Amino acid sequence: MTRNPEPTRRLTTVGFVALGAVVLSSGVALADQTESEARERYEELQEELSGLNADFNEAKEDHAATEAELEDLQQRLEDAQEELDAKSGQVSVIVQGAYTGATHSSMGVLFGGDADNALQNIADLDYLSEGQQTTLADYVTEVENAEELYNAAEATEEAAAQSLEAAEEAVARGEAALDEQAEVLESLGGVDPTVGEAAADGGAAGASGGTAAVSGDVQAVLDFARAQIGKPYVWGGTGPDGYDCSGLTQAAWAQAGVSLPRTTYDQVNAGTPVSRDQLQPGDLMFFYDVSAPSHVGIYAGNGMMIHGSNPSKPLEEVSLAAYWDGVFTSAVRPG
Repeated sequence: MTRNPEPTRRLTTVGFVALGAVVLSSGVALADQTESEARERYEELQEELSGLNADFNEAKEDHAATEAELEDLQQRLEDAQEELDAKSGQVSVIVQGAYTGATHSSMGVLFGGDADNALQNIADLDYLSEGQQTTLADYVTEVENAEELYNAAEATEEAAAQSLEAAEEAVARGEAALDEQAEVLESLGGVDPTVGEAAADGGAAGASGGTAAVSGDVQAVLDFARAQIGKPYVWGGTGPDGYDCSGLTQAAWAQAGVSLPRTTYDQVNAGTPVSRDQLQPGDLMFFYDVSAPSHVGIYAGNGMMIHGSNPSKPLEEVSLAAYWDGVFTSAVRPG
């Protein structure tokens, strides 16, 4: 076996530290904010927290992939060691035969230095057969390969652990900042702008999206999503007891036999793009950033959306009017 270790999976570069600093800073002291300033700051923190959640999910996905790679590397290490053990017996026989009667250590002669020196020493033993030299060279190569595999596994494990830890810390800071800002807003008589008011009589369909009849598959998606309303929003949640925004959309569309990627960054590419005025129930709506949206919800028809926004409130069905329409960026139709 002479395989070289595969490159470790590149972990997603996430600005956890930078985002955390933004989340914890505020342009206006909490005690000095007006109701309007408090509402604006709450909206900013909601968007930043949504980004932290999306990055947290990316870190979890990378960590899971890295763990799978670590298992593969560990198996390859074990395979290499088994081959090394098998070859060591052959090497011992060859060296003992070559140095019968010698007073020095035969293994020290060959392997007392680094791998390059060992290979040169082997080449210098012109009285050994070509096959014997190949066996010795393979032995040295396997030693190098096993070390490379081990180092790659160590590096991957360390990077994965650091990435996940940074993500968890950033999420905790972001959630605390949003909770604090919510208290300030409430104390000033303001209300959470992301909740919105239920559209009168089911909403203005003409301005807020389509109301066409849905297929049985899409109805299964909507029925499932509505059944989750009231469950807690959970960071990285994929159910059944709690979900985050992309965890909910993934689980809902699974009811229609559609396998969506885990993160908003990938879900935005998992369907046919549709414009805001062509939305149909079941379509996925994305928010905040056109190129890398950090929030997603399921269009429910009549200007309403089913989603989870942050841990301070459960999964809910909200009106798109005002806040959510203001940060809408794109939509796709899965399937």
